Parts: sequence; C-alpha cells; structure tokens
Amino acid sequence: MARAKNAKTPKGPLVGGREMGRVLITGASAGIGAELARVFAKHGHKLALVARSEDKLKVLAGELKSEFGTDTILVPADLSTAKGVTAVVAALDKRKAEIDILVNNAGVLEVGPFCDTPTEDLMNLVNLNVAALTRLTSLLLPRMVERRFGRVLNVASLAAFQPLPTMAAYAASKAYVLALSEALSEELRGTGVTVTALCPGLTDTDMVAGVKARSTTAASMPSILISDPKDVARQAYRALMAGRVIHVPGLPNRVSAAWAQVTPRWLTRTLTGFAARRTDWSKRV
Repeated sequence: MARAKNAKTPKGPLVGGREMGRVLITGASAGIGAELARVFAKHGHKLALVARSEDKLKVLAGELKSEFGTDTILVPADLSTAKGVTAVVAALDKRKAEIDILVNNAGVLEVGPFCDTPTEDLMNLVNLNVAALTRLTSLLLPRMVERRFGRVLNVASLAAFQPLPTMAAYAASKAYVLALSEALSEELRGTGVTVTALCPGLTDTDMVAGVKARSTTAASMPSILISDPKDVARQAYRALMAGRVIHVPGLPNRVSAAWAQVTPRWLTRTLTGFAARRTDWSKRV
C-alpha cells in the first residue's frame, strides 16, 4: 500500500547507533540503477540520484516518495566529463549530504568492430565506465574511511571475466572495474568500508534492448540468459550489505564466470573470437 503523500519521512537505517547517510546512485534514471533505487528506498535509505535526464529522475523520485516516503536529492549531471563528476560532489557538499553508500552504476555499451567505432564513442565509454567511476570513488571513499563505515557497489559485468571481440572496449572497461573493486576490498580490510563488484550478465534494460533491436543474434537469445533487473537489484543489495567482494547474479552467469577463470586464456580468446565471427555483431550497432 502506498504511503500518504503527507506521511512523515522515515529515518534511515541505523549503523552503530547513528542514522546511515545517503546512498548515491549514478545512472539512476533507468534499468538496474532505477531498480537499485527502489530496493534501497524499500529498506528505508535516503537517496541521492544522478543521471543526465532530470525529468526521468523527477518521475522516479516522485514514485519513491509516494510509495516509501523516500527523502531524495536529485543531481542531474553528465558524468562522462571530470567537471560533471566534481559538480556532483560539490552539489552534495552544498546540501550537506553525507554519502555512506556509493553505487557506481552509470555506464555505456558499444558493440561492433573496434576499428569501425568512432574514437569519440570509445573515449566516451572509457570516460564514463572507467574515469568517472574512479574519480567519484576517489572523492568519496576517504570520507567513508574517516567515518569508519561505508559501502561501495561497482557495477561491472560478466564481460569482465573474458575478452569479448566486438565488445572489446566495453569488456576491458568492466575488467578494470572488477580488478579495482577486488584490490580496494583488500586495501580497505579492517576499515569498516567494503567494496562489492556486481557482475550481471545480459539484463533486460534499455541498453540491451537497443542491441537486440539491431541484432538478430541478440534478439534470438533464450530468455533464461536474460536477467530481470529487479532480481539483479535485489541480489546486489544483499551482496553489498553483506560485504561480499564479487557477486554474479544467476546460475548460468556464475557457471560462465567460473569457467572463464579456470580456462586457459588462449582457449577463452579463441572461443570468444569464434563465437563473435558467427554473429551479426561483427557489424557495428
């Protein structure tokens, strides 16, 4: 049942006797990001939502306020630039918003041969998937360590576990996210701050829908291989709050990730190359 519009905003979850700070979610206007916002709201967290579209953020914030009474700050920004990232932190500081949980979800996918992809598109991918995540984490993580509490959820991908011809830059960017998350989880051991890498496979989001619309190969994939973003978000929340280092949603995806880690790289490389050449992804979409 939805809360009354004039219902009192609930306090956030308590940690060590104090109210937990806000959850900052990037790429929050759709897909996994929006579902993560709903899961955190359901558990009583205050939110700070970041995306390029202010209109979509307003719609989502209205839904969360109506259903859960969620206290939400909206920060429309383009995170593909350093200026955009620092502007987000400045806006939060101006509102005196303490971030206890950072969810680095914003990202972009490019599919097609590397040589056929415009350099500008490749650099936009690197700026958003790698640089923005690194910069935002660098700006907020020291504050969590100082407070002796924090959670970071980095949305990587199943693609992080193997090279993927026709998605070379995307897979490489997610491999960076996974490696960074694992390394930080060890650096931060004993600080009260944990880092979790979420590695979903193909998920029913607008980004994947765009690929499926242009690719008969992608469109014909069995539904069992396409994850539900709501389920991914629920699993991500549990893994994050439990402090797990890596979480791969879905049994088929976990089998694939395990296989990639025990198979010789030359064999993985050969098989992914063979598979790519047999799809219509060999042309840029």
